[in-house]
Amino acid sequence: MPPVFPMLTVLSMFYYMCLRRRARTATRGEMNSRRAIESNTRALPINVEIVQYAKEVLDFSSHYGSENSMSYTMWNLAGIPNVYPSSGDFTQTAVFRTYGTWWDRCPSARLPFKRTPSTFCSQDYVELAFEEPVYPTAVHILETYHPGAVVRILACSANPYSQNPPAEVRWEVLWSEAPTKVNGPQARQFTPCIKQINFPTNLIRLEVNSSLLDYYTELDAVVLHGVKERPVLSLKTSMIDMNDIDEDEDEEKFGCGMDTLNKQFSIVTLREWPTNGYFDKLPYELIQLILSHLAVPDLCRLAQTCKLLYQHCCDPLQYIHLSLQPYWARINDTSLEYLQSRCTLIQWLNLSWTGNRGAISVSGFSRFLKVCGSELVRLELSCGHFLNETCLEVITEMCPNLQELNLSSCDKIPPQAFNHIAKVGSLKRLILYRTKVEQTALLSILNFCSELQHLSLGSCVMIEDYDLIASMMGAKCKKLRSLDLWRCKNITESGIAELASGCQLLEELDLGWCPTLQSSTGCFTNLARKLPNLQKLFLTANRSVCDTDIEELAANCTHLRQLDILGTRMVSPASLRKLLESCKDLSLLDVSFCSQIDNRVVLELNANFPNVFIKKSFTQ
Repeated sequence: MPPVFPMLTVLSMFYYMCLRRRARTATRGEMNSRRAIESNTRALPINVEIVQYAKEVLDFSSHYGSENSMSYTMWNLAGIPNVYPSSGDFTQTAVFRTYGTWWDRCPSARLPFKRTPSTFCSQDYVELAFEEPVYPTAVHILETYHPGAVVRILACSANPYSQNPPAEVRWEVLWSEAPTKVNGPQARQFTPCIKQINFPTNLIRLEVNSSLLDYYTELDAVVLHGVKERPVLSLKTSMIDMNDIDEDEDEEKFGCGMDTLNKQFSIVTLREWPTNGYFDKLPYELIQLILSHLAVPDLCRLAQTCKLLYQHCCDPLQYIHLSLQPYWARINDTSLEYLQSRCTLIQWLNLSWTGNRGAISVSGFSRFLKVCGSELVRLELSCGHFLNETCLEVITEMCPNLQELNLSSCDKIPPQAFNHIAKVGSLKRLILYRTKVEQTALLSILNFCSELQHLSLGSCVMIEDYDLIASMMGAKCKKLRSLDLWRCKNITESGIAELASGCQLLEELDLGWCPTLQSSTGCFTNLARKLPNLQKLFLTANRSVCDTDIEELAANCTHLRQLDILGTRMVSPASLRKLLESCKDLSLLDVSFCSQIDNRVVLELNANFPNVFIKKSFTQ
C-alpha cells in the first residue's frame, strides 16, 4: 500500500494556499495565525458580535437641508432610525443635494474630466463615526425613499476618537458596485456582502451616485455589525474562485493604490531593449494619442516597461487635464511631489476630496502649485479640508490664468481668507457652496471679478445682507449666466429687482428655500419679464408662488427646461397646462407637495406631455 503522507502534505499545502488566498482577498495582508489561534482557544471572552448605530456624522460633501437645521441634513444619520420602516419623503432623513441627471443638463454644468476610471462613479459621500472599533461583519443601510444610490462602502483605520492620530491612515473598500436602478421608491434595508479587513474600524464612509434615481434618495440610519477580535477565515464561509488567484497576484505585483504609484512615479531604472518594435515606427503624436486613453495608474505602470514609453508617459502633455479625485484615499504630499515634473503644463486639476486627515499639508500643496500653477485654468478643491488662508493666497499668486475655482464644502477655510480670491480677476466660475465666506469678502470678489459667469452661494450662512450682494451682482457681473442662492435667508424683492435688471443674461437661477421672497411683491413676475433666457428656475418650498407667476413664465420664458415649485399651495392645473403648452423644451417639473396638484392631475399631464418628467413626491 503506497504511503499516504505525501497526499496529506499536498492537501495541507492546498488548504494553506486557500486560506492565504481568502485572507489576501479579504484583508490584503497575511493572516495573523497566532491571534487567530488565540481567539479560537480562549474560553472567555466570547467573540460576540457588536451591533451599533452611527454615533456622529464627521464629514459629508453636500446635503439638501440647511446648515442651521436638522431637516433633510446628513446629521440625521446619527443614532437610531427616525423613519424606517416607513416609506416616503420625511424631513428626519439624510438627503444629498442632487439626483438624476438634471444637474448635468443645465447651463452651470461642468465638463467632465477625461481619464476618470470607469470604476469610479461616486458623486457624494458621508463619513460616520461609531463608538467601538470592530472588525466589520455587516453594514446595514436603512433607505426610506428612492433607494439604490449607495455605490461604495469604505472603512478607515483611523479612530476619530483617539487622542493619538496614526502615522498612516488606510482606507479599505468593503463593497462597491456600479449604480443600479431600483424598482420603486419604497423603503428597504440594504445589506451588501462586505469583505473582511485586517484592522478594526469605527469610521465608515458611504459614497453615492444618484444619477439613475427619479428623485432624492433618503437615508435614515446606518448599522455596523462587527466583532472585537479578528475573525478566522474559513473555507466553509464561502467558495474560492480559483480564477481570481492570477488576478489578485497581478494586483499585488503591480499595485493599484497611489502609495504604489508613488514608487512608480520615481522609477528611473528601466529595461534596456535593442528595439522598441513597431513603436519606433509610429509618430510621436500618435503614441501620445494612444496613451491619452489610459487612466493615471495605467500610465504609471506603462512607464516602467521601457525608456521610450517612460518618455511618453512622463510627457507633460499627458497631464494637461488631471483628476486625482478617484484616488482621494491615496493622494498625499509624496504623490504631489512625484507629479510635479509631469504637471508643468497642467490646465485642469481636480483635487476634490483629497488631502484630509493630514494626507496633504499646506506646504506640500503650496510647493506643487508654485511649480504647476502658472497654466492652471480650472481648479477643483471640493471638500478639501486641508485648505487654509495660506493655500488661497498661494492659489491667487501662482495661478494668474485661473478661470474656474471650486471650493464647495471647504468649511474649514476661515472667513477672512476669501478676500484673496478678489485678486483673480479672470475668474468665470466660482463655487462657494457651504463655505464660511462673509459679506465683505464677497463684495470685494464681485467688485473685482467682473468676468464671472457662474456663481454658487448656496448655503452660505454667514452673509448678512443678500440684497446688497444682489445689488453688487447687478452692477458688476453683467455676464452672469447661472446663480445659486439656495437657502439664502434674507434676500427680498428689492435684491431680486436689482439682480434681474443688471444680469439679464441669466439662464439659471436657484432661489430654493428662500423664505423672505413673497409672490405678492411681484418679485417672480419681475423675474419672468426681465430674464427671458431662463432655462432653469428653482422656487423650491416657496408657498406663495401662484398662477400669475406661472402664467408670466409661460408668456416670457419659453426656453425654460427645469422648474421646481415644490410646496406651493397657489398653483392650479390650468396654469401648469399653459406652461407646458408654451415651454416646448421643458423636461423637469417638480410639483411635490403642491396641494392643488393631486396624482390624478399628474397622470393627466404626463399623458398629454410625455416628454416632461413631472415629479410628485409623497409621504406616508
